[in-house]
Amino acid sequence: MTPELAARIVADSRDRVAWVRARSRGITATDVATLTSERTIPRAADAKLQGSGFSGNAYTAHGRRREPEIAAWVAATHGIQPSSALFHAVVEKRHLATPDGVSVDASGRVTLAEIKTTNKAWRSIPRSYLRQVWWQQHVLGAERTLVAWEEHDGFVPVGDEPRCAWVDRDDAEIAKLVGLATALIDELHRRTMLSRRAEGMPRPAIAREPYRALALAD
Repeated sequence: MTPELAARIVADSRDRVAWVRARSRGITATDVATLTSERTIPRAADAKLQGSGFSGNAYTAHGRRREPEIAAWVAATHGIQPSSALFHAVVEKRHLATPDGVSVDASGRVTLAEIKTTNKAWRSIPRSYLRQVWWQQHVLGAERTLVAWEEHDGFVPVGDEPRCAWVDRDDAEIAKLVGLATALIDELHRRTMLSRRAEGMPRPAIAREPYRALALAD
């Protein structure tokens, strides 16, 4: 990892409290996965401010168990090293991402990995996962991402190895996501200001920034 990338690490998912807290202060790949149009902004804002109410299930627990094994396969076959770091983008520090793998070649080109487990046979990578991938590419300045997925049947892996496919950077899709993320930040800021005014709290200084702030309560 280059010094420039290392300087943009906000937290590490191995310290879950700090990681969750840092994620709450920005827009993550998980957030943008749900952003398909302007109509999805209110629901995304609800989830950001109130929590999604989802705390995990047997499928997510299986994914957490299998991720280190799949990450080791990715490292051995493609040279992309596992990563648990949360990064911020260069220009907008509220744009955040935690890719599952990061590699930088001798020319400084960044390549990422994203790992999934699924109980369905994919004909193609689901669109919501593509939005996560494009967002991660935006945040880290990556040119492409290896998506590796392992199908399972009753939590027993199907096949001897995961399947994988490359996803190239798509600047048009990234621009759409950045626009929707900006709209989500604006909506979060609007709701937070309304709540502060209703409670008689002073307007925070950060709200005077030219680019409206993501003003979430600690």
